[in-house]
Amino acid sequence: MTVVDVKKNTEQRMQKSIETLKADLSKVRTGRAHTGILDHVMVDYYGTATNITQVANVTLVDARTIGVQPWEKKMISAIEKAIRDADLGLNPSTQGDMIRVPTPPLTEERRKEMVKLVKTEGEDAKIAIRNIRRDANESLKKLLKDKACSEDDERRAQDDVQKLTDKFVSEVDKLLAEKEKEVLTV
Repeated sequence: MTVVDVKKNTEQRMQKSIETLKADLSKVRTGRAHTGILDHVMVDYYGTATNITQVANVTLVDARTIGVQPWEKKMISAIEKAIRDADLGLNPSTQGDMIRVPTPPLTEERRKEMVKLVKTEGEDAKIAIRNIRRDANESLKKLLKDKACSEDDERRAQDDVQKLTDKFVSEVDKLLAEKEKEVLTV
């Protein structure tokens, strides 16, 4: 492993942390309906836990309602039960062969809880990025110890890793600010 490999690996791992944060933030409910809320809901499909998107078409009916159209009529009750049991604070209702999932508006107290959740997710992402920095610095020190690089190269690489860390931490802060604004918008 070389200094270049360490820096490249570090940047890739930090980018994955950002992607994970984006995925986690997309699951945080805001006042508006979006189909991503139901992404992790699992439905009992003939004895197998299956993602809701695998057994039904999930669409937006309007700004506050999600429509779930099962591909098999007999799956309606199972899907409705799965949404209710997912602990998302949603109460689905069946109308013919479609399940309507209205998203209730968030109270001020609930919005503040969501902001706390968003900040916790962001802090977890920052911790992950700092751990990646620590791993990279340890790898660089090992390269120096094994005489695979000079002290100057190691110092420069550590500075580069710190710049990467700062860049990704500021990206986390930017994502958090956007999500916080989105959650607090009535």
